Amino acid sequence: MLKTSAEYLESIRDGRTLYLADERVEDATRHPAFRGMARTWGALYDLKRSGELRDVMSYEEAGERYSMHFLRPRSREDLIRRTRAHEVIADFGCGVLGRSPDAGAGSVTGMTMKPEVLDQKGGHKDHLLKIWQQLRHEDEFLVYAILPPQGGRDPKFYEGSGRQVPALRVTKETDAGVVLNGMKMLATNAAFASQIMIGNILPLAPDQLKESVTAIIPPNLKGMSLWARESFERRGDSEFDHPFTARYDESDCMLVFKDVFVPWERVFVHDNPELARAVLTQTPAHVMANHQSGVRFRSKLRFLLGLASLVTQSTGARDVPVVRETLGRFAAAEAAFSAMIDGQHMACHEIEHGYMLYNRRYMYAALHWAMENHSVLLDQIRELMGGGMFQMPASVSVTNNAELKALFEQYWTTPKESAIDRMKLFKLAWDLIGSEWASRATSYEKFFVGPAFSVRNYNFLHCPWDRYQESVRDFMNRY
Repeated sequence: MLKTSAEYLESIRDGRTLYLADERVEDATRHPAFRGMARTWGALYDLKRSGELRDVMSYEEAGERYSMHFLRPRSREDLIRRTRAHEVIADFGCGVLGRSPDAGAGSVTGMTMKPEVLDQKGGHKDHLLKIWQQLRHEDEFLVYAILPPQGGRDPKFYEGSGRQVPALRVTKETDAGVVLNGMKMLATNAAFASQIMIGNILPLAPDQLKESVTAIIPPNLKGMSLWARESFERRGDSEFDHPFTARYDESDCMLVFKDVFVPWERVFVHDNPELARAVLTQTPAHVMANHQSGVRFRSKLRFLLGLASLVTQSTGARDVPVVRETLGRFAAAEAAFSAMIDGQHMACHEIEHGYMLYNRRYMYAALHWAMENHSVLLDQIRELMGGGMFQMPASVSVTNNAELKALFEQYWTTPKESAIDRMKLFKLAWDLIGSEWASRATSYEKFFVGPAFSVRNYNFLHCPWDRYQESVRDFMNRY
């Protein structure tokens, strides 16, 4: 079943406890700090149902239609179909929406492609498969929080202090379920999601049994609260002046649990520290979710490239040799990254149960490239802009005054562009690379999959060192 925008918006008016500082937000779909993003996600649900995109964004199975991000691929063509759907969503958000509905869905779908990982102590394969069926049947928006709070990563600090370790843990078990206390970070889009997965992507120590819980839960459980960061959307009152801030501010939330009861049927890892991470990394979950992030970044690269071209065209510098060289390097980078995405299809491989999976090594290499180069590319656009942004009036409201509007149009118009078109372009560029919203997006790109050392470690772990070393030894043995 594919949800409509109206059905989606109604589904997130569920009584969740959402705080913005000390304010309790009763309805994120109407609150000025959240409503723009809520409407954006609603528009995406309608986009998926549009006639020309129906077969791109969804698939049919046993007479029912599901969102494409729940498809379990059995061929290269299926992988490409998934990528195309990711691309539509990424293009819809200009590549800046990091935790769109296809991200979380890809992760859980990947788990179900190798569910036997859960056939050990503390694993509940049947729970996972049943939850996944619900997610795709209800076309639900799943996000995840799979990191402990930074302050809780050194349990020794709390020993003898009388303070409770803030990391989320099971504090009580009953025949019906578990009781959770503590915190999880960082649930991007939790304000707009219908389900949240809690888990552990960082390794746990053997004695962290009670922290090794993985579950998918609704965000309105009694005792559970969502603490949102500062809203940028709230200050983006003019869409003209702040086009990204006004509609694409993915709220990030800390999840706080105070005696929260979770039924056993929502839990699929319990009391097994090694399994808590394995369900993400030893199934296709990590690959499926992070292939989506690579496709999303490709859309962002293409948008940035178009923006750089328009900015230099507006300033009249596009044909200056050194500027053309910069744009040429940017174009080459975009083409190379695009090839890294396409290569994940070409070098795909079959896994258990007849499923096909994107090339894991190429996927991690793409993540590393994006992490290392995003800020560099933004700095290049900043240089290409020069002082263009700071020559613009503070707001488009200047055009509300007839006298000021006439002066603006007289002095800011160029032979190739009207004053208002120039202003619109530079306001867009600044919101993408220089605003508070842009600063959050830059940090997000740096830590999208975790700290840099973690991303490099994934690349280290999946490199076939033995094969490459053997080629060197074989050559040396010839002489």
